[in-house]
Amino acid sequence: MNKSKNDIAWESIFSKYNLLDKIQLDGSVEITASKINEFREARLMTKFDHKSQLPLLFAENNLSILPVSRGSYVIGTFDAFSNLTTQNELEVIKISFPSFLESINYRDITSEAIAINCAFVSKIIHNFVNEENLFPTVSGRMSSESFKFKIDSMKGPFNISVSNSQIEIDGGFEGEHSLCLIEAKNYISNDFIIRQLYYPFKLWENKISKKVRPIFLTYSNGVFELREYEFYDVNHYNSLILVNHRKYIFEESILNYEILYEIIGSTISIKEPDIPFPQADNFNRVINLCEIIKENQTMTKEQYLQDFDFGRIDPRQHDYYTNAARYLGLVERIKDPITHETAYTLSSIGKNVMNLSLMERQKEFIRLIISHYPFKKTLELCLQNGEMPSKAKIVEIMKRSNLYNINSNSTYFRRSSTVFSWTNWIVEQVED
Repeated sequence: MNKSKNDIAWESIFSKYNLLDKIQLDGSVEITASKINEFREARLMTKFDHKSQLPLLFAENNLSILPVSRGSYVIGTFDAFSNLTTQNELEVIKISFPSFLESINYRDITSEAIAINCAFVSKIIHNFVNEENLFPTVSGRMSSESFKFKIDSMKGPFNISVSNSQIEIDGGFEGEHSLCLIEAKNYISNDFIIRQLYYPFKLWENKISKKVRPIFLTYSNGVFELREYEFYDVNHYNSLILVNHRKYIFEESILNYEILYEIIGSTISIKEPDIPFPQADNFNRVINLCEIIKENQTMTKEQYLQDFDFGRIDPRQHDYYTNAARYLGLVERIKDPITHETAYTLSSIGKNVMNLSLMERQKEFIRLIISHYPFKKTLELCLQNGEMPSKAKIVEIMKRSNLYNINSNSTYFRRSSTVFSWTNWIVEQVED
């Protein structure tokens, strides 16, 4: 496994200061930003929004790191992350966007700040928290002030004291009955670090009499997904429970079967490219990859693995999804002009697609998918029979095409999962 700059720097820090032995003896160890800065900038070395971003040494020893002051951190075998539950059957609520607004474009959301603004002005947040009058009140960086809490660890509950650590609130909205604190991401993730909800919650729970409501918001491809949590023990970091979970979409992002049949009828199958047939089951991640590359213009593999949640367990997932985007003609592989590393950028097709309105973008994604015979034929059979074809049937369809780099039945069956899931994604976009 290739080691990142963070991996290498943390190995040097642990070696110099004998941190593993100290953690084994005392259960934790504190380290200052100045000591981390000796090897690499602390800001880059301590920002882990998801478990998959932890340095290799942390992952192998079940370690996590939390800030405890403006310039110091504690490392231990803490249970610092929480999985994000997914509910595929969750009803999507349709929302209208205010037509008179010209200074904000909900068709081109490229940051967490814009996502929050769109959710606020369209009253998605109002609907979610059931507060008619909400006002933006607190956001940005601020001091945590002082508080104590318990956190679960491999050695049992562990006590931590925080004093004037820096926290950041993406959006804070106060209503008649509550203060809603939002942590937002404009990419898909499997988990999140509880600290981003807990530290702001602890700060404001101590300062106001109203209920403080921690909310985790994700936005990708037109879908706003909001989750509200409660800490049933305000002094216990791991006591969070999910109490509300909804998805929202703007009206124009909805397809019907008449449009889908028009797309199928007007799409001609193309020759299969000399790019590995996709092994990337979650098509929403393919879209999210394009969104991220659009925002950053180019993206190296290390940047993608470092900044976004893509799983340390199998870093090949990155290659699977970049190859899937290349297979569809959305992304090109280039050399980064500064670092000379392999990087990815949107192709001319990708730029055109990502600049379309959400409705037109969905239609183009479908066209690009079904321009490949295995996907088109599978979709036609699904619509004809009212159910997805079996994996065996999909493999039979795939073998009729000259697919690059597939030379065994086991590989055909593995790749058939992508045909199955992408076809299912298309059907899920359609409203009866």
